[in-house]
Amino acid sequence: METTATPPATYGAAAPAQGAKPAVSSDFETFLQMLAVQLQNQDPLNPVEATDYAVQLATFSSVEQQVLTNELLGQLTEQQARNGMSGHAGWIGLEARSTAPVRFDGTTPIELAPNPLVSADRAVLLVYNGGGAKVAEISVPVSAEPYYWNGQDGDGDVLPPGQYSFELENHKGDTLLATDALESYARVTEARIENGQNLIVLTGGVVVQDTAITGLREPVP
Repeated sequence: METTATPPATYGAAAPAQGAKPAVSSDFETFLQMLAVQLQNQDPLNPVEATDYAVQLATFSSVEQQVLTNELLGQLTEQQARNGMSGHAGWIGLEARSTAPVRFDGTTPIELAPNPLVSADRAVLLVYNGGGAKVAEISVPVSAEPYYWNGQDGDGDVLPPGQYSFELENHKGDTLLATDALESYARVTEARIENGQNLIVLTGGVVVQDTAITGLREPVP
């Protein structure tokens, strides 16, 4: 029985209210009020040196400038993400290649993109369900040609619909050389921005960063 995968994170937290008074301005006014109170209540016989006030003001000014710089960088990052999103809108409907889990609908084979080591003389496909449990080990050709997984485990039984991910074991004789994540294709259903990052949503609700996509193509008939 397949373990139910954890549903993808929900994005869309409420955006900060527009038109609010910048925190830096509010803090500066508070600082000036505190400075005035300090002047009014200082000991006349032991007044605070003018240089101490200058140091306080300079310190706050430095922090204020740093905060403003951080706010500007955040705005630039958000703008860059939005510029990238305009291009990603054209990805919707295409098939994207990545190592992210892909949904098996129970009938349609999943195209995988193996890339075995040149030195390997045997390759084994490992299949994992949405809960991360290994559900199949299948010997496959040592070839970079596309491999179509038909949803079966090693005994030939068809696995239930759900999300699956893949790895490829590279063997040479009895020696395991390497185990690599295997890429597959899934259709892009949505592109969005979350926390300044461009995210791509694939069929089945899998969410990946745009940088995790290694290829795009028109849907295969």
